[in-house]
Amino acid sequence: MTKFTFVLVAGLLAAGAASAQPAIDAKWPAERPIRLIVPFQPGSSSDVIARIVSQRLAERLGQQIVVDNRVGASATLGSEAVARADPDGYTMGLANTTTHASAVALQAKPAYDPVKDFTPVVLIGSSPMVILATPKLAAQNIQELLALAKAKPGALNYASAGPGSMAHLTGALLEKMGNVRMTHVPYRGTAQSVIDLMEGRIELLMGTIAPSLAHIRDGKMRALATTGAKRNAQLPEVPTVAESGLAGYEAGLWSAFVLPAKAPPAVVARINREVIAVVNAPETRAALDKQGVVVETSTPEELGALIRNDVTRWGTIIREAGITAK
Repeated sequence: MTKFTFVLVAGLLAAGAASAQPAIDAKWPAERPIRLIVPFQPGSSSDVIARIVSQRLAERLGQQIVVDNRVGASATLGSEAVARADPDGYTMGLANTTTHASAVALQAKPAYDPVKDFTPVVLIGSSPMVILATPKLAAQNIQELLALAKAKPGALNYASAGPGSMAHLTGALLEKMGNVRMTHVPYRGTAQSVIDLMEGRIELLMGTIAPSLAHIRDGKMRALATTGAKRNAQLPEVPTVAESGLAGYEAGLWSAFVLPAKAPPAVVARINREVIAVVNAPETRAALDKQGVVVETSTPEELGALIRNDVTRWGTIIREAGITAK
């Protein structure tokens, strides 16, 4: 084969491949339902967020989206399934701060790379935490809490859903930035920790906002501060930790959609565009607001930058605090 013939054949093959890709993308998602893998239990806050958005996304795409709850391995089992799926646009994953930052940092040999093994698609929003105190605790705000913690290092206990959970990291960040030492008490779930807080067996709970509202309103627990960049609409009277004297403090769970690495760009662009339209619709915003979610959208590139930043940020907190998975 002459050099000219080789170049011609190579050019024709490349052109064929280039023309085939748009043809594949043009069919999407008409061929079959889309599978949305959620690495959390049905009924959990992350699962509810995924279902709120996916139901409305399915209507816009004209195709069914089937939620597949893959639970296990500290929320990494489902994410691994996404990473290993065919990058054809028919398997999508719900990602958050846990799956793509903290859980990976806790593993000596992660099952996937949160940056290299996924295609970032779109940010849905963020869910700040609320720092809750038993009514028996003398502290009425963050400054009084820090004063108590400094006076008695390690005496104050704070509960979380487990080692390395966002609730745990929220407390670890507070300890670091407030220059205090408290004692982390991991629970297997939130039900018992809520009871223990209300009855005064523990002093603090780093909780999610939506399930805590009724108890706060009833005076069974005290909201000291929320952990977002700005006040939460569900608790407008409660200041943020940053407002309370720890400038720059911010913690919470962001939620997003990702695809396997090397997903078709046209599919990524379509999902990004449709999800942004979905979450900005008034009825979706209202539904997410009830879950304590602040709607925040992004380009795929912006989501990728967020993931890379959080891998570094929370990985550093985990290492400095000596947090392990057990």
